[in-house]
Amino acid sequence: MILRMLLVTTLLSAQPRRESIEWCDAWMPNMKASGLPRVMLIGDSITRAYFSGVEEHLKGKAFVARVATSKAIGDPALLDEVKVFLSQARFDVVHLNIGMHGWDYTEAEYARHLPRLLKSVRKAAPNAKLIWAHTTPVRKDREKGATNARIASRNRIAADYCLKNKIPIDDLHTLMLPQQDKHSDDVHFNKDGNALLASQVAAQVTKLL
Repeated sequence: MILRMLLVTTLLSAQPRRESIEWCDAWMPNMKASGLPRVMLIGDSITRAYFSGVEEHLKGKAFVARVATSKAIGDPALLDEVKVFLSQARFDVVHLNIGMHGWDYTEAEYARHLPRLLKSVRKAAPNAKLIWAHTTPVRKDREKGATNARIASRNRIAADYCLKNKIPIDDLHTLMLPQQDKHSDDVHFNKDGNALLASQVAAQVTKLL
């Protein structure tokens, strides 16, 4: 009986916890061009919003691509997406900002699945230098979604792992914490907020080019 219960629990925990709408938005310009290093930004709608600013900051320094997705850490489909898009070119820097989805997963599950994601990235882009971005704060906690307490907890988990594995941190959380007036809604940022994010992301990427 105990073995059966453990098996059922394991099977249930292995099931991806999806949202009612899942999406993936990839943008990979300059695929025929050469002569500059390539940068991949992997994230969610936060990344998608500041991407153009990063691309502008790095113009003439690097070709910048992005994959924005609703897939959460813990969902095996995220690993599939990472593998597919990173295989399209040789990337020199991969910047990851994946944190605004997956609130049906516990922090313990987040800690367990985070290494799998980063190992998948390393395997798909073996020559790339990685940067992990801390998840940005929300303006208002959501009962069944992001809360600042859970964001802080997950950022600590990520920081511990990255420190042990010598992966630099782009602390977008600290950057945006005093910028509550730069939200466009409870989660996303307005033009000025995205400009701040883009500037810091570009600066952190430039260090590794």
